[in-house]
Amino acid sequence: MKELEAKIEAAKGPKGGKKHQEEHYSMANQAWRMVTELVAGLGIGFGIGYGLDVLLGTTPLFMVLFILLGLAAGVNVMMRTAKEIQATQEAAQVADEGDKDGV
Repeated sequence: MKELEAKIEAAKGPKGGKKHQEEHYSMANQAWRMVTELVAGLGIGFGIGYGLDVLLGTTPLFMVLFILLGLAAGVNVMMRTAKEIQATQEAAQVADEGDKDGV
């Protein structure tokens, strides 16, 4: 019975095998998060600008201005997210190096 269990474990491979797949999906989720933040900034800028243009009767002025402001805000949030992701990855890398040194 123990031989069978050993063969099954050997066939399954190392236990940390799914980390790469989980990391892949995690990176895809983070990329979608950044795209969503950019699109949300553009959409909110468009909405505010269009609303002001309708109220004030200045058709393209505020819409263009707020779309540009929304783009700038979206890029700013994306950069903040990228820094957060980078800090998380650096912390994980330092932790992995610490684990390897301790073993």
